[in-house]
Amino acid sequence: MRIDRIDIYWARIPLAFVWKTSYADQHVTDTILVRMQSGEHHAWGESCPPFIPGYSAEHTLATFHTVREHMAPRLIGQELSSADELLARLAFVKGNQFARAAVEIPWWVLEATRRGVPLHVVLGGKGDAVAVGADFGVQPSLDVLMEKIQGAIEAGFPRIKLKFRPGWDLDMVAAVRSTFPDFTFHVDCNAAYTIADIEVFRALDRYRLAMIEQPLADDGMSLVDHATLQSQIDTPVCLDESAYSVAHVRAAIRLKSCRVVNIKMARVGGLAASREIQTLCAEHGIPCWVGGMLESAVGGAICAELATLPNFTYPGDIFPSSYFYRNDLGKPEIVLSGRGEVATARVPGIAQEPDPDLLQQWTVAHAAFRAEGA
Repeated sequence: MRIDRIDIYWARIPLAFVWKTSYADQHVTDTILVRMQSGEHHAWGESCPPFIPGYSAEHTLATFHTVREHMAPRLIGQELSSADELLARLAFVKGNQFARAAVEIPWWVLEATRRGVPLHVVLGGKGDAVAVGADFGVQPSLDVLMEKIQGAIEAGFPRIKLKFRPGWDLDMVAAVRSTFPDFTFHVDCNAAYTIADIEVFRALDRYRLAMIEQPLADDGMSLVDHATLQSQIDTPVCLDESAYSVAHVRAAIRLKSCRVVNIKMARVGGLAASREIQTLCAEHGIPCWVGGMLESAVGGAICAELATLPNFTYPGDIFPSSYFYRNDLGKPEIVLSGRGEVATARVPGIAQEPDPDLLQQWTVAHAAFRAEGA
């Protein structure tokens, strides 16, 4: 297909509450939405790099700049019959996975739209719905946390993720496990600890967690240190920030750095890389799950389509719109279709697009590209 139009939007979406992690206290979600058009068909994609370069070296302003100045000009007006062809035109750019994903993801949605099938069909997935979990950041008190956990269990979520950072760690997990002795929990450290904290993670073994997500920093020694940690604890280590690409995951498998992998489609560079990583992990008996970056319903719907692939066996971070937003930029909003499930697409591509009025209201910056004759 010929890429006739590309529109890039940097939007800032107000959160319903302050999301507290080891990185920062977040009041809004900054995100990059890309509209891609070929002939009479168009589609939207989303990549959600954080505003602060703390989760990764990438951040919203840099991603917007890279897509506008270096990527979109290489794609506009080109005939791109596969994601591989698109990625080959961007191969001169090193790193910048969130930027790469920002233009690769809408290509997949556009291809599905042109074929007249839901996105998960062109990705190779199956299923009318996918299981999702609940996540809780640092709370004002343990009583507030217990109340929220009880509500999530009653709503039918099959597992709960707990943010875990110094000052909100072992005592919090001990209290949760004593109150809910049999429910499935895991903790997400967001790279807040070092290998010197190994006793903290040994202490977690007693609480029968499903996994410990990204316990150590994402740096030059990350995969080696995670391998050391995994060899000395029983609880599975899950890589998130350190699972940066197919190559990083392949190295992690060789080093035995983890027993679970969280795949965030934007962090790894898009849907093609996401598919390849889940296949690679399946070959080595390592389960995967789909992570989220607080995307709007546009990105959330795409995450749900990805989660239909066979090695995504743990409920994903794909949230009902009301979980983080009073008014989601993406419409229709994502809702629970059953107890702890969200529905996959029944229409070509995905059903969600940004609400035009909200997009205009919340856009920080916009860039447009048009092919000759389009």
